[in-house]
Amino acid sequence: MQSKRSHHSINSKKVVSALLVSMVALSSGTAAFAAETTSTVTNQVVTTSSVFSDVKSGFFAEKHIYKLAAQGILLGDKGLFRPNDGVTQQEAITMAIRFMNIQDQMNSGPVVTWPTNFTVGNYFKPYVTLAFQKKLLDTKLVTDDAKSKTAWGEKKANREWIAELLVRAIGKEADAASSANKATTFADNSKISASKLGFVNAAIEMGLTKGVDGNRFDPLGSVTRGQLATFFSRGEALMDTQYANANEGIVTAVSDKSISLFVNGSVRSYSLNNTTSYYTSDSETKIPLTDVKLYAKVMVIENSGKAVYVEVTDPKEQLENIETTFERLFPGNSIGVSNNTAFASYTYDNNTLFQDINGNKIEPKDLTAGSQIVIKRENFTANKSLVMVQVKTGVVNKNGTGTLETVETNTKTVTIKNALGTTESYKWDDGLIIRYQNEIMNPAELRNGSAIKYTIQNNIIQSIEVTQAVERTLRGSIYEVGTNGTTLTYKRDGGSLEVKLLSDKPEIVIKGIDKPLLSDLIGDKSAGDQVELTLDANELVTKIVVLNRQMEQKPSATVVSYDAKTKLLTVLDANKKPFVFTLDDKTKLIYNSSTPTLTGMEALLTSNRRINVSYIGNRALSLEVVYKYDGTITAIDTVARKITLQGSGDQSITVPYLNPTIEMYGKGNASISDVKVGSSVALVLSNNQDTVQSILMKSVIQFELVSVDTAANRIIVKSEGSTNQLYLDKAVIIGDSGQSLKISDLQMGQVLNITLSGNTATTVQNIKLLVGQVLTVDTATSSVTVKDYNGSTEVFKINGSLKILRAGSVNTNLSSLVATDRVEIRKDVDGTTIIKVLNLVTRDFWKYESSTREFFVKRQYTTENNRYVLAPNAYIHQGDTTLLVQSLKENDNIVLYLNNDVIVEVRKP
Repeated sequence: MQSKRSHHSINSKKVVSALLVSMVALSSGTAAFAAETTSTVTNQVVTTSSVFSDVKSGFFAEKHIYKLAAQGILLGDKGLFRPNDGVTQQEAITMAIRFMNIQDQMNSGPVVTWPTNFTVGNYFKPYVTLAFQKKLLDTKLVTDDAKSKTAWGEKKANREWIAELLVRAIGKEADAASSANKATTFADNSKISASKLGFVNAAIEMGLTKGVDGNRFDPLGSVTRGQLATFFSRGEALMDTQYANANEGIVTAVSDKSISLFVNGSVRSYSLNNTTSYYTSDSETKIPLTDVKLYAKVMVIENSGKAVYVEVTDPKEQLENIETTFERLFPGNSIGVSNNTAFASYTYDNNTLFQDINGNKIEPKDLTAGSQIVIKRENFTANKSLVMVQVKTGVVNKNGTGTLETVETNTKTVTIKNALGTTESYKWDDGLIIRYQNEIMNPAELRNGSAIKYTIQNNIIQSIEVTQAVERTLRGSIYEVGTNGTTLTYKRDGGSLEVKLLSDKPEIVIKGIDKPLLSDLIGDKSAGDQVELTLDANELVTKIVVLNRQMEQKPSATVVSYDAKTKLLTVLDANKKPFVFTLDDKTKLIYNSSTPTLTGMEALLTSNRRINVSYIGNRALSLEVVYKYDGTITAIDTVARKITLQGSGDQSITVPYLNPTIEMYGKGNASISDVKVGSSVALVLSNNQDTVQSILMKSVIQFELVSVDTAANRIIVKSEGSTNQLYLDKAVIIGDSGQSLKISDLQMGQVLNITLSGNTATTVQNIKLLVGQVLTVDTATSSVTVKDYNGSTEVFKINGSLKILRAGSVNTNLSSLVATDRVEIRKDVDGTTIIKVLNLVTRDFWKYESSTREFFVKRQYTTENNRYVLAPNAYIHQGDTTLLVQSLKENDNIVLYLNNDVIVEVRKP
């Protein structure tokens, strides 16, 4: 089948000559294009490059430029296309003639008398003459236009003029005439010329073009080369014009070197290489070759046997499916099948693929009578050859590899995506064996996404070997935490001792302990903490949850005596009942030291010293000399000089104070008057535990991250204009969803909620930011719809308090936001939604320094700042068209959107 995009062959001497001349049609007007084009009169072939170094991957018009270049409609200049250059009227006319594929009619029609003062370049005269003959140009309108001081051909093509040219080239003048008196919905409708209004309406209706920002059409706005390529490419879907080097057919074979199509009764093959571009007809984003599937409908534009451009026009498999029941094989490669009423047979050949229920290749002899099968045969040739025979239901016995999709322990069902990408499900019984490295696992420990090998017998999965795991959990009891804090030895439930490496900062969860550390875990050969461990894909422990502690505890005990030789500790519990414990090298020691030792603790075990003990029998598992109390202030008696604190477990503690040091972030000379009832604090005790030595005020503050020093474990942060440095050696770092992070994961510009104990950071959490353009504001549901700079749309629901910051003022009314506002949305430490409206600056562009990312605009007054930093992912655009910063020209009027004086968006009106 030949595509409607394939028609007259461009191969005559006359056309070659015309093309060589027309190479300037989208250039600067010189003959420089001849350098990129090779013309051989003998063979009558014109070839052009379809790869342009200045058309970057992801550029909005990339697909259309490569497509039209492959068709010979547009050409480059020494490997460049210059997509952001403007287009003159004579250049646009030349492209329209090639788009209509009628250049072979030049110099063959009736004589055309040009209007007075109508001037075009010599290269363009044959194209413009043909444009008059084909009614692409209206003589009266051109006559009026020719009165301009600028030569008609050199005038820049504007948007309404291009709309008319497009509609005429496609042959839709009647549609334009029927809507000539219909107003558009654009805010600048009155600026559209009366003679162009119908053509604008028709172009919009056909989807060839659309408006720009602010609901405007901008009829007199200029058109770039990239935009014009897009307009004509879209117009091809509405044309019957065909191109000799374009063919549409069914893919019968595809590899990384070639592609074959069944076209009009025969197979045509084309070579592929790394310059071939691949797209789908309904998207402007490149696809990989792997997305071009067998038996899909594809259009190929070729050049001397090479596929320059490949477009999937219908990804659906162009095969007929016959569902039936397999009965038997017959001699002569015949397969016998039956349905409820009849028996039939089909002939297969060596190219027919046979697959089992899970997509694995089998031989015809492997088919089992009574199996339900699907026969796929092509219907685009007279032979109607069998392409595939696939088993739908039948007995499965095989070995395979794949990825776990789901594991349902209730129904004992596992779903696997096999190596061919097909999904299959199997049941298991009590005989299932699951292995991972040297471990035997149970089904509950399997995790979706793990790579596996598996064995199936009689449709039952018999074994699973995990070859590459994702995050998983397992349970056991802690035997020992490595002294260097990098390993954990544990005993699995019902298993033997195993050792796992720890991630840099694993998350620790222990009920009753706020922000526990690795040192808070208790290891023991018979009664260590019962835990659930979370392991990542690299088998590193990222989270430890203490499920149960078997030991007993004696909180708030007091020391009676300690014998350093026998290591016997005698204590009285809170009820004055005596107990004796033995300390050993396994006892976990806690006191006011970052490197606790038994020798260091022995000096503190004096009579009446308050301690907390956990133990089994008479063996002390952990011993803590109380050196501070954490909790909330419930009372302050400034006369008796006592502070009452509510600690963990609702324990009420009253401690006297004399002249304690008050450490409060942001206040260097804090006093006891700054300590209020309800304050969250840590009371650090004196050496003899009888008074409060210092009070650490706890606070949560939101900062902007200025810089990160990973070597020193330090960050520089800013809040309310004040900059400070914080060390994170004692801090837990987490992401916006609670995931564990390292200091190297933090990046400049992030917003952090930091929990401080005095001036020491204990927890750092990265806060999610939503930055983009407001699309809608719904006051009824208290929600804002924002389109971020990646093009994604998110509805943000406002719960609780709201602050809208705009140009130094604060508003709490959601209705003060308007569509087109650019905003940054985040949550404050108290849950308040903060919506910061980005500053807007309208100026004329001056220059850009790529080495420093400095963006300069022209000053309106001498003392004005005219230099900004351009964010690495800044969105630069004109309407929906993404621009390169290099495309901006001096004196271009632009709108800048600034977040903390950094440019996040540049809009060219």
